[in-house]
Formats: sequence, structure tokens, C-alpha cells
Amino acid sequence: MVRYAVIETGSKQYRVAPGDTIIIEKLKGVEVGAHVAFDKVLLVSNDTVQIGQPYLNGATVIAEITKSYRGPKLHVFKYKRKTRYRRKIGHRQPYMEALIKEIRV
Repeated sequence: MVRYAVIETGSKQYRVAPGDTIIIEKLKGVEVGAHVAFDKVLLVSNDTVQIGQPYLNGATVIAEITKSYRGPKLHVFKYKRKTRYRRKIGHRQPYMEALIKEIRV
């Protein structure tokens, strides 16, 4: 029985187990309710620990996208004194919530 795995998505690493909910960066072309297979599995722990170099061949993590939303607004303000230079922009990062269904080795 697989206890947990470490996956990579969006240039970040997540420790996941079946039943966990994780917040990841938005994946292009994926809608809410879709099933996603993460194949960049770095580590799988069951009775023994298997470590990939850098990824494990044949290991995938199946997840279901449950929610898609945007994060809080961040204000970016650029300023240079004595030159009347001011720029104010905002940014909202899109996120997705994924429910981990199973880990296949």
C-alpha cells in the first residue's frame, strides 16, 4: 500500500497521499472535474522508499480538479524619486485545487 509520494508541478514539489487536497498553479486546458495524471514523481513511499533520478519511471499520481480560482490581488508599485516616475500594476495568480485519488507505481 502506497503511503505517500512527492510530485513536481508548476516548478514546485508537493508531498501527497490519497485523499489529500493540494493547491497548485493553474494547468492550461484543464477544466474543473477533469482527472489529471502527474507523471513527474520524485519519490514513492510504501513499505520501502523508491527515489527517482530525477523521476521514477512508470509512477503516476492521479488527481481530480475540484476548484479553480484566483488568488488575492498583489499590488506592484515602481517608483523613482526626483523624476516623476511612478507605475502601479496589480496581479492575481490563478490557482487550482486538486484532490489526490491514487498513486500508481
